[in-house]
Amino acid sequence: MCDYSLHHVMSTPAKVGDVLKTTSFPGSGTRGFCAAGEPNVAVCVMPGTELAFSAEIECDRAIGFLPHRRLGATLARFRQVDLDKPYAHHDAIELPNGRIELLTNLSQGQTATVLQLPADEQAQRATPAEAEPAPARHEPIPLFGL
Repeated sequence: MCDYSLHHVMSTPAKVGDVLKTTSFPGSGTRGFCAAGEPNVAVCVMPGTELAFSAEIECDRAIGFLPHRRLGATLARFRQVDLDKPYAHHDAIELPNGRIELLTNLSQGQTATVLQLPADEQAQRATPAEAEPAPARHEPIPLFGL
């Protein structure tokens, strides 16, 4: 999903293998993911999507001149929080230790690769060629001499 403040930005859904970059979108008060090489197109990530960052995940500090805060992880699962608050940021990542950090707090310019989509999302996007093959049909073996 894309945060409510990105609804006016052109977007595309995330796919396994996509390389995403954290960025600020012009005209919005939030950060999100864009495709590496397409800074003006938001990449919408479904809750449950697993991401691998190329380096330790970092967040900005409230006071701009302080160094970025390192979160101690390179893996994260995308999720949404505070859905009952319509004008709050919803997009977040959950770290392996259970910590949740809003996506809009992540430092700009970090890259992450989409490792896995949620199971129900994978099934919806599977093409017939990618879908699980039907079980093999076996013909009965003729028994001779019985």
